[in-house]
Amino acid sequence: MAWTDDRVELLKKMWGEGQSASQIAKELGGVTRNAVIGKVHRLGLSNRTTTGAKADAKTATPKKPAKPKAAPKKAAKPEMKTESASPPPPPKPIPMSAARKAIIPAGQPLPPQPSNNEISAEALAKVNAVEKKAKKLSLMELTERTCKWPVGDPATEDFWFCGLATQAGKPYCEAHVGVAFQPMSSRRDRKR
Repeated sequence: MAWTDDRVELLKKMWGEGQSASQIAKELGGVTRNAVIGKVHRLGLSNRTTTGAKADAKTATPKKPAKPKAAPKKAAKPEMKTESASPPPPPKPIPMSAARKAIIPAGQPLPPQPSNNEISAEALAKVNAVEKKAKKLSLMELTERTCKWPVGDPATEDFWFCGLATQAGKPYCEAHVGVAFQPMSSRRDRKR
């Protein structure tokens, strides 16, 4: 359905009369309520005027006479209104919580974090030795039989995967399995 000039004029007229987007869509046919709302916003008609059928209906309906109200009490402090008053001060910024302060912008390196999961010097030596003879594969070169241990920063060109033969049923080679999968007892001991 195309928005022809006639359809746009009908839309403007109905919108000005206070018709809902659903009613306009039904009258136009072939468009949804959301399409009408989108066109209204693109045309800059989002502010309704009160000169349509609803305004006529309001003036045609007589109002009931208002009940007399008690005289309003005078306020203890009268308000002084001046036209040259300065605008209210901007709201005070909300103090940042520790969690918000800890957010690091994208692309920035993470600071070193203290860890309870320290790896033994023996395991580190084994990993360093294995990484020296690693195949240094790219993501596209990985298979189910190659170690998928990532090495380096993924944002740099020096990033690669180990690529050595995997241990049966694991995604990593023997050295990286020793670092990634640790027995429960050794993890419990480190936390103490």
